[in-house]
Amino acid sequence: MGIVAETIRSKLETTFAPDELVILDESHLHAGHHGHTGRDETHFAVAMKATSFAGKSRVERQRMVYEVLADELAGQVHALRLSLNAPE
Repeated sequence: MGIVAETIRSKLETTFAPDELVILDESHLHAGHHGHTGRDETHFAVAMKATSFAGKSRVERQRMVYEVLADELAGQVHALRLSLNAPE
């Protein structure tokens, strides 16, 4: 796992203490796409289950994550695919 992925993991674990967290670097899937610079660690998929998402809408959950990862999204991370759920 690369430095950006580790930073994402650390921030999400610290903020949300998730029951489940999976982070996939999907950057290689975007090679050759318009705007792809060839840099590593630009596209991620995050699947997370956390109690703090209980009672929140999909948009509210996404906003919570975007706020925590604002620096990464303003910098190297070009795309973030999210699957965010509360424990059942």
